[in-house]
Amino acid sequence: MEYIENRTYDQISIGESASVTRTITEADITIFGILSGDQNPAHFDQEYAEGSMFKRRIAHGMISGALISAVLGMQLPGPGTIFISQTVRFRRPVYIGDTITVTITVTEKNDAKQRLIFDCQCVNQDGEVTTVGTAEVLAPTEPIRRPLAPLPAIQLV
Repeated sequence: MEYIENRTYDQISIGESASVTRTITEADITIFGILSGDQNPAHFDQEYAEGSMFKRRIAHGMISGALISAVLGMQLPGPGTIFISQTVRFRRPVYIGDTITVTITVTEKNDAKQRLIFDCQCVNQDGEVTTVGTAEVLAPTEPIRRPLAPLPAIQLV
């Protein structure tokens, strides 16, 4: 059985980081569009995208924001983390097939509120920064270790 566990506020130091890497797929675009309701033709219409400044279909920008959330909720601090705020700036488009590495780094600790501030950065397979920003979380104060809940397979037809 696979487990997930957190790091408490007191266990985390400024400068610590965590990351995740994911290759963006056609299915990711479709599922995110269904979930968010964002059917912008920049994501789904090849003919439209070819006439745009990007010249081909792009991923939803907030897929990067969601991956940042995943690193915070799954790794650092992990379970028990409460997301307070996020700023995101999109520097380059993310395309289907791009491999994105999301890295978060602790830049501030607020002992009075048990909050952490993270620098967040997404980089593609060519080393190009696609997304930057910050995240503020309320860090857990108690250790949590739980079995990782399995996700069902999704099949698009």
